[in-house]
Amino acid sequence: MTKPGSDLKVIAFDADDTLWVNEPYFAETEQAFMALMEDFLPRHTTARELLKTEIENLPLYGYGIKAFMLSMIETAIRISDKKIPPAAIERIIGLGRTMLDKPVVLIEGVTEVLKSLQGKYKLVMATKGDLLDQERKLSKSALSGYFHHIEIMSEKKEADYEKLIRHLDIPASSFMMIGNSLKSDVLPVLNLGGYGVHVPYHVTWEHEKVEVEIKNERFFAVDRIAQLSEILDQTY
Repeated sequence: MTKPGSDLKVIAFDADDTLWVNEPYFAETEQAFMALMEDFLPRHTTARELLKTEIENLPLYGYGIKAFMLSMIETAIRISDKKIPPAAIERIIGLGRTMLDKPVVLIEGVTEVLKSLQGKYKLVMATKGDLLDQERKLSKSALSGYFHHIEIMSEKKEADYEKLIRHLDIPASSFMMIGNSLKSDVLPVLNLGGYGVHVPYHVTWEHEKVEVEIKNERFFAVDRIAQLSEILDQTY
């Protein structure tokens, strides 16, 4: 493991479950959906069917609350054999609307970290999801002033990071990505030659989970975001 040196110019942060709380709202809504569908299937089976629908729909709908709402409706129609009553569909739409109106709760230590790093590095928010929803959450978070650039991506694969790094006009070796997903935030950037920092969150979507041992001197793992100080030799 090699601590970043003077070559590090840009630090990018994932948003959902790195800067602010996100996945618990999805988990809470999924529980309500499973309860709604108990007349048709056991809860664990409904959860499996919903995940299947979400993954199949990713190329069409992408990520975010509206995609999740559509996948719930589609799953409800399928597993009920089209017998789901209109009132239940209205209830699902209501669950999605409630999610869209949730408060933005910052992860502990985020503001202090951003404040400390601002001016020392170019800070970027690099997240995937629905454009309108992510812009709403960023506005509610009051964090936008810390970032040199905001990138809301439909996917977070190597090609997407290559595009971002070209836009920033830096080599990959000058780029660090910080996030809660090894799959989306860390591995693609490491593969490009950048730095990757994993900050796990206690709730992770099944689609983002990977079992992999990372042996890379540019990879760092911390328990909480404030521990970036141990990597960057900053004090906050």
